[in-house]
Amino acid sequence: MLRRLFPHPLLTALLTVVWMMLQNHVSAGAAAFGLLLGIVIPLITRNYWPDRPKLRNPLMIADYIRVVLWDIVVANFTVAKIVLFMPKSRLQPAWIAIPLELRTPEAITVLAGSITLTPGTLTAELSSNGHALLVHCLHAPDPDSVREEIKDRYERRLMEIFE
Repeated sequence: MLRRLFPHPLLTALLTVVWMMLQNHVSAGAAAFGLLLGIVIPLITRNYWPDRPKLRNPLMIADYIRVVLWDIVVANFTVAKIVLFMPKSRLQPAWIAIPLELRTPEAITVLAGSITLTPGTLTAELSSNGHALLVHCLHAPDPDSVREEIKDRYERRLMEIFE
């Protein structure tokens, strides 16, 4: 019965919280309407989610978010330093192929998005077989270390969450 009412419980919670944040004040009416939206929207869209991703270790999501947010903050300072102080002649942009052990589309999408959210890097393409990402780096004097950092900091954690 609960699964029918809440086909996507995390989406229900997220929609409710986002609605409350958009209201900019806490009231019983706003909370009730947010919860109503959080129930109705997933019910209406559940047919478009036939194969929901299975989370093997959902508690690792908080750790993953912490790592990505930290990397975004650090990368902002790094990119600012590169843009403001590094001579263009010393800049070493690079295209880096990242071989993937991830196989679930949701995990690959989260990885690609995390790379793109981090300043100085951009996910440009997923290989046709889904086994590699093409990433552009603003400054990568050692492409192998960038590849290993992405695999260690992001892909390893996503494998623990999704696979």
